[in-house]
Amino acid sequence: MGKVFVDAIVKFTKEGDKIPLEIVWDDGRRFEVDRVLDVTKAASLKAGGRGTRYKCRIRGKEIYLFFDDEKWFVETGNK
Repeated sequence: MGKVFVDAIVKFTKEGDKIPLEIVWDDGRRFEVDRVLDVTKAASLKAGGRGTRYKCRIRGKEIYLFFDDEKWFVETGNK
């Protein structure tokens, strides 16, 4: 498995939390985050790296979106 770095449209709350609203791939495709199901500090066991892991539902599919304190990335099926 690999990782793909993405742009993220994020809401910052007054408490300092980050809530991803949308991810944007390099080719310009945009995917709205329907719901954030869980937020935890965790490692990406499939792609390597660690940070804040957001379990998100996008178009009915659950994905893990990570923020590694600098960049946003998603796990992929490609190495």
